[in-house]
Amino acid sequence: MRLTIRTNLAARVLMFCAVNDGRIVRTAEIARQCNASLNHLLQVVHVLQENGFVDTLRGRTGGLRLARPMAQISVGHVFRVLESGTPFAECFDPATNTCPLAGPCRLRDCLRRAVEAFFRELDTVSLADLVQGNCGLRDLLLMADALKPPCAAGAE
Repeated sequence: MRLTIRTNLAARVLMFCAVNDGRIVRTAEIARQCNASLNHLLQVVHVLQENGFVDTLRGRTGGLRLARPMAQISVGHVFRVLESGTPFAECFDPATNTCPLAGPCRLRDCLRRAVEAFFRELDTVSLADLVQGNCGLRDLLLMADALKPPCAAGAE
């Protein structure tokens, strides 16, 4: 199993926003810190904004920020939104399926349950779980002009 680049970028955007919670961040800053294409990042930010994960502000002082508290953002929900257009296997999409085994195949049901178990596990993880007390992530993503008091694991 492999996540799409869009889902990976969505996680990076949300973690960057969470580490810099309460601040407006620019997509160019996220792209630079997260080694991401600005073009791809803008597409992902649009999806995150459409689904209520981030708020975007236009203009010279614009940027983005989390739309709700990080503890209320489920990683499973984010991943479902970003991965919903990508079937796990060819047989999961009746419109494009060409597999002659699809009818009697039992593997499809096993895979469907496995994918659902994957998302169920991620449903138990919030964005806060990923960033709070994660000093290494904080050191990588905290914006340069922010005050950087010492970080102690579990203290944030």
